[in-house]
Amino acid sequence: MLILVTYDVRTSSIGGTKRLRKVSKICQNYGQRVQNSVFECIVDSAQFTELKYTLEKTIDVQEDSLRFYRLGENHKNKVTHIGTKESIDIEDPLIF
Repeated sequence: MLILVTYDVRTSSIGGTKRLRKVSKICQNYGQRVQNSVFECIVDSAQFTELKYTLEKTIDVQEDSLRFYRLGENHKNKVTHIGTKESIDIEDPLIF
């Protein structure tokens, strides 16, 4: 299933910049960045649970926020892209 992960980490608080880097690295392990604080992740239900748990442990729930949007299995018909940073289909084979 395709999950859209968005986050807002308060970098003006103590440790905020470090938390922001950690959240970004965690999301990179599961998907691709499509905007500054937005990732598209193709995961199964176990991976989604692990991703949520790991991110929740990383953020400060009093200062930061996470949002998860489940776009499901038929996500290709639900996403339209206009502009720069064309995304790659992470389900397609990569040929170098």
